[in-house]
Amino acid sequence: MLEINQKISTQDLLSAIRQVAELSEKKLSIIFKTWNPAKGTPVFTVRGQYTARGWTEWTQGFLFGSAILHFDLTNTKQFLELGKKWTISSMASHLSHIGVHDHGFNNISTYGNLLRLIHEKRLAQNDWEQSFYELALKVSGAVQAARWTQLDSNSGYIYSFNGPHSLFADTIRSLRVLAVSHQLGHCLMGEKDQPINLLKRLIQHAETTARYNVFFGKSRDRWDVAGRVSHESIFNLNDRSYRCPSSQQGYSPFSTWTRGQAWILCGYTELLEFLAILPEKEFKKIGYKKSIVLSRFLEVAKAVADFYITYTPTDGIPYWDTAAPGLASIPNYLDKPADPFNNYEPVDSSAAIISAQGLLRLGRHLIRIKSAKQGTLYYQAGLTIAQNIFREPYLSLDRKHQGLILHSIYHRPNDWDHVPPGSRIPRGESSLWGDYHARELALLIYRQAQAKPYYKFFL
Repeated sequence: MLEINQKISTQDLLSAIRQVAELSEKKLSIIFKTWNPAKGTPVFTVRGQYTARGWTEWTQGFLFGSAILHFDLTNTKQFLELGKKWTISSMASHLSHIGVHDHGFNNISTYGNLLRLIHEKRLAQNDWEQSFYELALKVSGAVQAARWTQLDSNSGYIYSFNGPHSLFADTIRSLRVLAVSHQLGHCLMGEKDQPINLLKRLIQHAETTARYNVFFGKSRDRWDVAGRVSHESIFNLNDRSYRCPSSQQGYSPFSTWTRGQAWILCGYTELLEFLAILPEKEFKKIGYKKSIVLSRFLEVAKAVADFYITYTPTDGIPYWDTAAPGLASIPNYLDKPADPFNNYEPVDSSAAIISAQGLLRLGRHLIRIKSAKQGTLYYQAGLTIAQNIFREPYLSLDRKHQGLILHSIYHRPNDWDHVPPGSRIPRGESSLWGDYHARELALLIYRQAQAKPYYKFFL
């Protein structure tokens, strides 16, 4: 169980964040100097060098977005120019990509961050440039929303790259692009010129995910554990009925793949922040009541946060799956810090990074709605994880290693992760999503420590 440090503050992490920023610059410089675009997008490291892995190009936005975030954190303009250059030259195909559920990853990380910086007046006002980013996000949100399986008159989901029968937990964070597209006044146009409201699709997808991918330990789920997450839900497209849980990257449908849970935790807390700023009339227009939607999504976030705190080792760094079979060979593994050098099961630092951001956002949201005691608990949990992830053995101090955060796992069931000599399990490597979200986490904490504008994805 996570041992929460109640005394740590955002200011206490500034020294660690400065070190993260210094290392980030060194490693990004090496990657952009050595990366060959013809060989595909970097995904994860092998022996410290970023390599591609053909599946989908879901990490390309994290590469260019990392350069933008580094500028945001350090004001080093050469990285802003790198991020802008590659976004403009290489991200167009992601805007019209109808085959994936990853728009919120790729396009918010690039076009979204650049538009946000314009709104924050961090970039010089340029009407053409702003309009370009806005158009990109409008298109991306509509294309993502079109990848839709309708279940009944008022429910459905954005289906995964596995096909219309498949609902992934991680798609919850792709809803960010629907949110920004909606904010910009856009909608998806359907048959016979029927407008499809993007906010409605966002809420419907999030509710379907909450109903089938998240377990609450009561009613239909009374046999299960509250806060557990299934990576995938499978539906029968003949009658649109739910059939069963599944998992692509976890150990089983009946265990929790910790990065999938992290996407849920971070995704719902960001949605809470976004939906809270919208006027009641936008909900009424699509047949919802704002307070009910916010209450439902808060229920999801709290259940998952509580599960994470309870079923994670004391330092807040989880193993890759809560029921991975080798954990039985690690005595009392929840009662001590995670051990990335064990010989039974790998940890996943990327799940910790993403979850830390979700806990910070959840804590802040609860404090803002006058639930200070509970909110402070979650907030301090997020800071505790950040404190542990931003130092060895997770922070990569080796200047030759291209990764920023070590001990990240990509796809354990497919055996894609590098196992170093002398080890039985993957360890010592980094992932592009882990490094990107480490920069997001650092930026989120840095801005709050310095009383700067709160870092959020929406406008």
